[in-house]
Amino acid sequence: MIYFDHSSTTSVRPEVSNVYSQLLAQQYGNPDSLHALGRKAHALLEKSRENIAKMLHVLPGEILFTGCASESNSLAIIGYALANRNRGNHILVSNVEHPSVMHSMEWLKQFGFEIEYLPINSNGIVTPSLVKERIRKDTILVSTMHVNNEMGAINPVKEISEVVHSIPTCVYHVDCVQSFTKIDVPFECMDLATISAHKIHGLKGSALLMKKKKVKLMPLIQGGQQEQGLRGGTENAPSNIVLSKTIRLALEEKEEVYKRVSKINQYIREELSKIKGAHINSKEDAIPYILNISFDQITSEVLLNALDQRGICVSAKSTCSSHQKNYSSTLVAMGYSEKIATHMIRLSFGKDNTMEEASIFIKTCKEILNQYGLSL
Repeated sequence: MIYFDHSSTTSVRPEVSNVYSQLLAQQYGNPDSLHALGRKAHALLEKSRENIAKMLHVLPGEILFTGCASESNSLAIIGYALANRNRGNHILVSNVEHPSVMHSMEWLKQFGFEIEYLPINSNGIVTPSLVKERIRKDTILVSTMHVNNEMGAINPVKEISEVVHSIPTCVYHVDCVQSFTKIDVPFECMDLATISAHKIHGLKGSALLMKKKKVKLMPLIQGGQQEQGLRGGTENAPSNIVLSKTIRLALEEKEEVYKRVSKINQYIREELSKIKGAHINSKEDAIPYILNISFDQITSEVLLNALDQRGICVSAKSTCSSHQKNYSSTLVAMGYSEKIATHMIRLSFGKDNTMEEASIFIKTCKEILNQYGLSL
């Protein structure tokens, strides 16, 4: 099997699963319990928080463990809006965010919040100039992805943050799920940032929200003192403890993996340029881990299924939207034709992919086009 769908999820590293299994068997105490087993679990959990904070160059108290990136996004957006509505009710968000962000924004509308959607440009990014044009004195929150999950476009988050912070009562939330451990993430310019473990060869059901000390949130999950009173419920100590190791391992090989996937990305780009009817939709300056392509001769669904039958895993648009409308709203928002948007597939690469797999992919695509593709 060839797995080119790492933006959807990744395999769990053996080192991570081994430690996790040991923790499940040995450190099963409730971190809030006062007996020895509970105190040990608490100590390990807080050590993990401390280690993660050092790697992100933030304070330990600015790391909140959550159950998934969708929860982190929801807590950041809804939690901040409800806790700070006395400051204003205007929120800016890009028009191509993850469903957890978009649904949170829609949910806030019923409480009187004014949600304004920022269009991306033809390169797939939100420009700082547009944020500057739309931001107001009553804007309390701006939310964008760092890296677009369909195209790999990289938002200029440092420049956007400068505009956001020109309004003293406004904060900047960034969904870093597709960028963390792949490119540098400037957490120092973000007030809230979302990270997911299962995108970096960690556990599903494990994520965090980086929340700067000054930021006030309202809890969405009631019921206890856990996570500074912002996430009630017994803490998932084994998952939270092993997240530190997951992040460390990913950061240690960051440069090596970046070089490897860059070569794979460039090879596929070069080979596709030789195929009639092929389009490379991701821009040259996109993150190399994501490559969005299409063929005039064949629709997304047919191509995806044909590749699947041959043991090659890819996606058509974002996985969290894969069962909805049959075209990519991101490509349409960038100005691509509906034909391109209904014929695209997303390749997303990881640390274990090889040039041989890339070669097999190109060969297989040619075979599928000959068998299923319409004549041009």
